[in-house]
Amino acid sequence: MKQSYDYVIVGGGSAGSALANRLSADESTSVLVLEAGRSDFVFDPLIHMPAALMFPAGNPLYDWAYETEPEPFMNGRRVAHARGKVLGGSSSINGMIFQRGNPGDYDKWATFDGMQDWDYAHCLPYFKRMESCMAGADTWRGGSGPLKMERGPASSPLFQAFFEATEQAGYPRTDDVNGYRQEGFAPFDRNVFHGSRMSASRSYLWPVRGRPNLDIATLATVTGLRWQGDRVTGVDFVRAGRRRHTVQAGEVILCGGAFNSPQLLQLAGVGDPETLRSAGVTPRVELPGVGENLQDHLEVYLQHSCVQPVSIAPWLKKWKAPYIGAEWLFNRGVGTSNHFEGGGFIRTNDEVAYPNLMFHFLPIAVRYDGSAPEGGHGYQVHVGPMNSDVRGHVRIKDADPRHKPAIRFNYLSTERDRQEWVEVIRAARHILAQPAFATFDGGELSPGPSVQTDEEIIDWVAQDAETALHPSCSAKMGTDDQAVVDPASMRVQGTEGLRVVDASVFPTITNGNIFAPVMMVAEKAADLIAGNTPLAPEHAPVYRAGAGMPIHPQGDPRNQAWDAKTAVPSAEQAITGVTR
Repeated sequence: MKQSYDYVIVGGGSAGSALANRLSADESTSVLVLEAGRSDFVFDPLIHMPAALMFPAGNPLYDWAYETEPEPFMNGRRVAHARGKVLGGSSSINGMIFQRGNPGDYDKWATFDGMQDWDYAHCLPYFKRMESCMAGADTWRGGSGPLKMERGPASSPLFQAFFEATEQAGYPRTDDVNGYRQEGFAPFDRNVFHGSRMSASRSYLWPVRGRPNLDIATLATVTGLRWQGDRVTGVDFVRAGRRRHTVQAGEVILCGGAFNSPQLLQLAGVGDPETLRSAGVTPRVELPGVGENLQDHLEVYLQHSCVQPVSIAPWLKKWKAPYIGAEWLFNRGVGTSNHFEGGGFIRTNDEVAYPNLMFHFLPIAVRYDGSAPEGGHGYQVHVGPMNSDVRGHVRIKDADPRHKPAIRFNYLSTERDRQEWVEVIRAARHILAQPAFATFDGGELSPGPSVQTDEEIIDWVAQDAETALHPSCSAKMGTDDQAVVDPASMRVQGTEGLRVVDASVFPTITNGNIFAPVMMVAEKAADLIAGNTPLAPEHAPVYRAGAGMPIHPQGDPRNQAWDAKTAVPSAEQAITGVTR
């Protein structure tokens, strides 16, 4: 490790891995990655085996194990938030579900001050640049990027019943939720290739580790920033909890995620002066938006028992683990799948412009930590609102960088959010009650038949819901008085030599899992930071709800197929079965 670098990247997670790859491609540029977790060793099956995804969460070797402050609208519960404690960050321990979000998410970003170059047309070429979509490249999908992804087969009897049930419930199929049309149901892309997890580290760092201008230091916890006036000139960090180091930097790029990036900014005196003083930190740069605007996806599991032996429940038996591992080594068997092989997106009411509810179907009744209800075979859907209007915060408690910040999301705190939850549960139950499941359904396990009224649904959500692990938006891009990051450069407002690139810079959360949007932001930010000419916008046609017709070019033969495939009743009719 040298004493000085052009770029010091704080955090070797999803965004940090992508930035390290792209910035170090210039041989004249020196790059250092500081990752507080350990290395993602090639022989660690709990990282690289897709089916092992339930084991790292809660394990102190893999998970920083954050939790919220008592959530006031969830009976004072503290909600656990797993965050990756390893190179690759949370992309090394997440569910490997690859979803870009809806094109409308990015068009909404572009409505914020200064964000006009972050609409879907400007983001699409960066999505495509990062992808190698094994299902095939086209107008919407990339085929030569570093991140390889396979599409789940979703072909088991329970998946077949699920897709048939969604059509019986009045919802369309789509051929790719990341392509022309997100709304509908389909097999999902997953960042899995040849049976192994394709984390950001494996995709972006492993191929370039030998570059002489790139250094990667693990077990390196940054404790503070070095300043000269308003310019950041380096970082202080502790290696392996003992040795203290300082390194100089032309630029420092924070990639710690929605919790750590605002925490480090606040520890450095960047944030709301009142918050900083109450924590014993002298304010340096007044930015009241640091740590505010925090957003997430909350989800519940609707679980049913299954009367036929077609779920994957038998594979949870501990004595089968060696057999699963042995098969996985040869890219075979249940270990090669993340099991979230399909799902979809719908609108629960006709007031929303694009889907506000995401489904993940799983051919087993199990919680994310691997605990399962009694009764053996089962199936479930993971559901939750995608565009909640609740907002939370991340705030340091004191000036000690070893202490975790106070995190509060304020789940269920708005009337709109609570109403959407009622719609969500009713929509999910409507699908699971369709005839396609009749030969499998042994009854609802969770929440169970005792939960029926609006009030009972909200009470159950408050008691049982978990985070979908998508914290974001706590150091948002923009130019308003709550913005933290300049969207044209990724610089922290009011500073020099300091940038943020991770999920914290989202102005609003995207409609789906956030790994893909984080990687897109990092790809685009790499060009902004390096001074490269940004990729030209691509104005690909996309489905717009309520437009009446698909917007393929006139005469495109797909129009006729889409007309037949996507003609559906209103959202209210689909959920209630009422046709007016």
